Amino acid sequence: KLEIGKPGRGEEAALRKVFFDHISTTRPHAEVVEAMMPFFRDHFGNALSLHQFGAEPRRAVDDAREKVAALVGAAKPDEIIFTSSGTEANNLALKGIAIAQQKRGRHLVVSGIEHFSVLHSARSLEKLGWSVTTVPVDSTGLVDPEEVAKAITKETVVVSVGLANNEIGTIQDLAAISRVCKEKNVLLHTDAIAAVGHVPVNVQAFGVDLLSMAAHRFYGPKGAGALYVRKGVRISPLIDGGIQENGRRGGTEDVPAIVGFGKAAEIAKAKVSEWEPYVRRLRDRVIEGVTERIDAVTLNGHPTRRHPGNVSLCVKYIEGEAMRLFLNQQGIVASSG
Repeated sequence: KLEIGKPGRGEEAALRKVFFDHISTTRPHAEVVEAMMPFFRDHFGNALSLHQFGAEPRRAVDDAREKVAALVGAAKPDEIIFTSSGTEANNLALKGIAIAQQKRGRHLVVSGIEHFSVLHSARSLEKLGWSVTTVPVDSTGLVDPEEVAKAITKETVVVSVGLANNEIGTIQDLAAISRVCKEKNVLLHTDAIAAVGHVPVNVQAFGVDLLSMAAHRFYGPKGAGALYVRKGVRISPLIDGGIQENGRRGGTEDVPAIVGFGKAAEIAKAKVSEWEPYVRRLRDRVIEGVTERIDAVTLNGHPTRRHPGNVSLCVKYIEGEAMRLFLNQQGIVASSG
């Protein structure tokens, strides 16, 4: 989706402002904002309160949990833990599993192109005595399942491989990686923050044990993340407090944000099969248009196994930051890797 703003006054009035950075964040859907507003104004009670002001917030949180579970194909709503962000979800996945499973082993495996919230979580654990193996990727950003198999030891408790890379767009073969992990009796976590809401996601089909997501990446609010944890998987909370999120994440639940997350999930589940091919056509049109006109451009990432909304290009002799600033001056908002 391209979002074009109204021209301003002065010299930039003729410029259309085109937002090409939806893999970074998205504008909240109007229906999402509308669904959230009553929980700021009227239903402001604590979702754990037993009196009448807590009843509607609790119902709304339960409803949102069901919608998020349905979006990713979770077997039960209580497999969803709401967090404050995708970054927190990734931290909870790696650190929570490492702490809970440390009697079994103190080794983790991550791919070399994970988001910093995964890589830095792994490094933090490394400083505390865990060992970490980083699996390389090929020139298109794909992880070889055989490399994952080689990296797993008797001490390995979890492997973390992102579903779709947020910079180059490559989509991993999680089902193949899952088979390796199951053979080795190791848990598999995927950072699916860039993918959920944009491509069909099913935790059962992928065979993952944990999956991270964030609402603001698919027209939901910021400050709303979630971690899917397969039933039966032991995970330790990182935030101690009350009994929120079945004791797995303390702190008063942000009801408006969770409601917005649920609404965004509901919309995405209904529309993703329609959105994906449309956005894919736009992506291919941009790639073809640029590469046909400019010889010095190369496509980053896998040519076919890629996020439908990701265009990642390198222009010879031009730094990414310089290109980003130039595009910004032309009214085109994009990110550089």
